[in-house]
Amino acid sequence: MKMKNLFRSSLLVSLSIFSAGILNVALATTTAEIATSNHNTEGTAALAPLPEHTNTTRHIVDALSSRHYVDTVLNDDLSSKIFDGYIDGLDPSRSYFLASDIAGFEHLRFELDNALRRGDVSPAFEIFNTYHERVVTRFGKVIANIELGVDQFDFTVDEKLILDRAEEPWALTEAELDDLWRKRVKHDVLNLRLADKEPEKTQELLLKRYENRLSRTIQTNSEDIYQIYMNAFTKTYDPHTQYFSPRTSENFNINMSLSLEGIGAVLQREDEHTRVVSLVTKGPADKSKSLFPDDKIIGVGQGPEGDIVDVVGWRLDEVVELIRGKKDTVVRLDVIPAEAKDSSSKVIEITRNTVKLEEQSAKSEIIEVEHFGAIQKIGVIDIPTFYIDFKALQQGDKNYKSTTSDVRKLLVDLKGQGVEGIVIDLRNNGGGSLQEAKTLTGLFIDRGPTVQIRSKSNRVDILNDRDIRTIYDGPMAVLVNRLSASASEIFAGALQDYERAVVVGSQTFGKGTVQSLIPLDRGQLKLTQAKFYRISGESTQHKGIVPDIAFPANFDPEQIGESTLDSPLPWDHIKPTSYRAKGAVNPLLADLQSMHDKRALLDPEFIYLRDALAYRQVRSNENTISLNEQARVRDKDNADTFWLTLENTKRLGLGLDPVASLDDLDNDDEGPVVASVEQTPDGAAGLSPATTEDASTETESLLGNEIVGVGFDDDSNNPAKKSGDLDNVHHGISDDAAEEDEEPDPFLVETSKIVLDMIGLEKRTANKFTKEQRI
Repeated sequence: MKMKNLFRSSLLVSLSIFSAGILNVALATTTAEIATSNHNTEGTAALAPLPEHTNTTRHIVDALSSRHYVDTVLNDDLSSKIFDGYIDGLDPSRSYFLASDIAGFEHLRFELDNALRRGDVSPAFEIFNTYHERVVTRFGKVIANIELGVDQFDFTVDEKLILDRAEEPWALTEAELDDLWRKRVKHDVLNLRLADKEPEKTQELLLKRYENRLSRTIQTNSEDIYQIYMNAFTKTYDPHTQYFSPRTSENFNINMSLSLEGIGAVLQREDEHTRVVSLVTKGPADKSKSLFPDDKIIGVGQGPEGDIVDVVGWRLDEVVELIRGKKDTVVRLDVIPAEAKDSSSKVIEITRNTVKLEEQSAKSEIIEVEHFGAIQKIGVIDIPTFYIDFKALQQGDKNYKSTTSDVRKLLVDLKGQGVEGIVIDLRNNGGGSLQEAKTLTGLFIDRGPTVQIRSKSNRVDILNDRDIRTIYDGPMAVLVNRLSASASEIFAGALQDYERAVVVGSQTFGKGTVQSLIPLDRGQLKLTQAKFYRISGESTQHKGIVPDIAFPANFDPEQIGESTLDSPLPWDHIKPTSYRAKGAVNPLLADLQSMHDKRALLDPEFIYLRDALAYRQVRSNENTISLNEQARVRDKDNADTFWLTLENTKRLGLGLDPVASLDDLDNDDEGPVVASVEQTPDGAAGLSPATTEDASTETESLLGNEIVGVGFDDDSNNPAKKSGDLDNVHHGISDDAAEEDEEPDPFLVETSKIVLDMIGLEKRTANKFTKEQRI
């Protein structure tokens, strides 16, 4: 792969392996050797680089310089970005460092580039040791404050806590930080008070929480620091380039095998919280409909009756160990929902299990839609991921399992049942095998290019469908949302460019880059080496696929997507390929939009989604929270009133009886309609659905992402094991047993009506043409 003449073949292998699927990473945690026994003035151990870090650093610098997709010069400008990124990564909420500390580091701002070229990472440890001392001292103060009793706080005072402090100035004095942390502890106490916790229990819980945080802070080791610093460096290139320490690499390989049993969720450490990044489609957590992306896990209990252990401030690997477990056992999670502004939590119960391959497969259904007074049948094919059994393919098995082969059978079956049109549902599909995106496109066209891939050298490879057979040439739509990424975007973009289908839904994720894993003498480097382009020449990067007809978004595009990450590669375009349209969708779009708008304007479901998203966007812009108890109760009552009114407006529009309170709703069937990011008092914010080239994103923190239990009955037949195809994102469709009693999906119903509109417009156009011919 290092040889220039092997680049093309290795790139294509990388595309097959990493074109989508979620990255499930467990960053290095507990056992790296501390290199020095020196102690600073506060009695905490001073950390130093390991001897091995020198060569590893030089290799990383060389790889980024020679092999990253973008030519970036390691100079003073980049040094300054690394400096700011590293400090922001250590103290994103500006809660530990003083302005004088930052000023004391300034002599390093333009020296990091020179040190990195030498393999010298001692500046990172100089900064970290000061940070470490500040954190240990701070937690000691917080613990001493809590020991004075929680009855010291006056909740009648009108004062507020700033949630996101990323743009706040650094504190000038210790007294400023003391006051900030007084408010934070007061906020913690008020949350528990509003949850009806007794003062004694509240004090006991908070003492244990901060003592755990102090203990885990002291356990930080040199490998942790090195990884944080290297990722501050790699993130200046793009958000998907990342260093994996030896421990990280080991966990990455374990997770790629997906041989664990558990709940099927990808978790990430964000300050003191464990955040749900995404869910495995059809996994236990997904099926439970009780856990969702961006929820925060603050407690874990074993079995239906086990005590809930507070895990705020725990290391990610320790939280994961508690959640993982044997099949058919129960784990209880204390969760702060993504939409909870006031950090109120709920306890949910999930039965651990494995994820079976057949549950990841494409499935079809027929929905009957009333349209202009007649009942019409529309076939829906739900594709959770782009999968392929590489092992069976390599062994020459002509019946190997794949997305394309499964969808081909489903299309033949649906046509045999006389459907009027087809909807391909790619919502929450994080991608998968690039080969499958290409061959799936081929089922709907006779032949032609499907995607372009540009490498660092500006060489453009064009992947073509050469099969002249078309399995389905009738009217169709592709339904996407913000969590449709990578291979999903390639497929949707190709069908949009060919005018083969109308694309509906919300703007997709925008993951249009390709990564490969490069082995190092110590760990691995995941590095961006290529970029995807549509056959029209437009990149899928950053911008994603913009639907022809937009639906209300389930996920806030200001919080989720490639465009929300730090330093994403930009959208651009290259020369289009030679291709011809396979349909005539574009001339119909104005009429289709008009017909949709008339329905959506009065549709109770669409009204609900639009108003819900608007409300959450307003709330997410609020950067303070009251520490006055009456004000907090009033805010909660106002929020409950809004949601209850909105819910009942929808129910009345659907002909259902109103409910008296939100508690009357069936929580098992209701999830957050609009995913949003609610910031914690530490300022942690931002959702990066862990997708990689794989099709996604990671927000690199101290401990990164880790998957909590995914398993297959037979790993040898698991496409994700070889290709990274598994998409760990929440999917709104429940298991087959529950689907029979569910209300129709409003997005699927409206998409079906758009397909029927298209059929009607095409007939009208054909009739008009026939009449003109006769004249």
